[in-house]
Amino acid sequence: MDKECPHCHALKFKNEPAGMCCASGKVQLPEIETPPEPLNGLLIGTDPDSNVFLKSIRRFNSCFQMTSFGATEIVQNTNANGQQFNSTFKIRGQVYHKMGSLLPMSNEPHKFLQIYFMGGEDSRNALANRVNARCDYNNLDSLYARRIASELDALLNEHNELLKIFKSHMHQLQSDNHVIVINPDKTPAGEHIRRFNAPVVDDVAGIMVDDCTAAREIVIRRRKNNLQFIADAHRSYDALQYPLIFWKGQDGYCINIKQRDPVSGAETNKKVSSKDYYAYRLTIRRGLDNVILRCRELCQQFMIDMFAKIESERLRYLRYNQQKLRAEEYIHLLDAINNNADVAEIGNHVILPSSYVGSPRHMQEYIQDALTFVREYGRPCLLITFTCNPKWPEITSLLLPGQNSIHRHDITARVFRQKLKSLISFITKSHVFGPTRCLMYSVEWQKRGLPHAHILVWFIDKIRPEVIDSIISAKFQIHPLTNCCLILLQQT
Repeated sequence: MDKECPHCHALKFKNEPAGMCCASGKVQLPEIETPPEPLNGLLIGTDPDSNVFLKSIRRFNSCFQMTSFGATEIVQNTNANGQQFNSTFKIRGQVYHKMGSLLPMSNEPHKFLQIYFMGGEDSRNALANRVNARCDYNNLDSLYARRIASELDALLNEHNELLKIFKSHMHQLQSDNHVIVINPDKTPAGEHIRRFNAPVVDDVAGIMVDDCTAAREIVIRRRKNNLQFIADAHRSYDALQYPLIFWKGQDGYCINIKQRDPVSGAETNKKVSSKDYYAYRLTIRRGLDNVILRCRELCQQFMIDMFAKIESERLRYLRYNQQKLRAEEYIHLLDAINNNADVAEIGNHVILPSSYVGSPRHMQEYIQDALTFVREYGRPCLLITFTCNPKWPEITSLLLPGQNSIHRHDITARVFRQKLKSLISFITKSHVFGPTRCLMYSVEWQKRGLPHAHILVWFIDKIRPEVIDSIISAKFQIHPLTNCCLILLQQT
């Protein structure tokens, strides 16, 4: 990874696109500040409790998160004993964040944000509440957990600006009808409107009565039994869920971020998409420490969460721009009208075009392309399975101290992509098997987080039976542990 972006100084491989990091200079964001001690020492490994902290960083983050993380299904890969055998974080369905009131209802325990407001005799038990109630430390020494949680609690109470806003406004709520409202687009007075800075004054929040608020605003009551869904386009969405990453309460992505001119730096009328925003956040830059990439399992959860946000933004765009897609001309709707179908039964369909990856039309388009190859050129000549090796030097050289490849799926995916492109170029341009007519491939991800590709290749000159032995060879081998017979194929 020796290619450097001239705009944002991100490091890339030579065949990676120029705009993958900052959209060729159109996205300009300040870096996330290096956290103070002890959090920085816990992340980089200099603190004596670093190993305990990094192995359970998701649990420690859940101690201090102010919103709950939920999904339709969170997949846990477990073995026969019910123990999780890898650290890959996987979900299915809808992702959502919820936020409750500042104080719990009577006879109910404190949860999430409410733990920060435990007073009186309960304040002595706040630390134990974080460690015991919020996290299940079956295999973790409670002494280590309490010490780490105590230090992080003091750090967040001192530096997190969102907590300061909640605590300063908490005493001004005269009744449960008064609410604290965080505006999703408000910027502190005297600061640039597009600057990504932590709130320093109370201009970003206000106290209101009743429910005269907008849909994207965060509305926090003193005491209420209901939970509020947090809009994923709110600028505090990330900081409320990941306080160990955004320890200062920094702003995250919002829909009003403007792109900039790469030459002059002036703002343009186009907006930064969530994909470009988080691509900028997750890249590696020379001489800069990316806090997100040090968070191991928490980094994986953050990536999955933000990918779900990117997909939601794409779906919202398609939903509200159906006229641009000319959806009324799609064949299925025309068939329904031609057959005199009842308009009330047709419904208001939202069409997913073939450009949306994973949609039925997208999959159907690829299926038709594959069938066309077979119909035109016959059966493929070779089926090649290309697997990822987590011990590749390109992967191991980019890992941070103490990390394994399972902690950095971003590096694994990028290296595998470049290796796959090199292999395809080797087959098609170097003609190692002969002149190539066409090929197609599909990439899949294994349960343990490693990708592999299945490649079908058609040659101009079909492979004859007498030359098969010059391409591949097979041999039988007995596995020393299972005594099973294995068939090994390798290129000669």
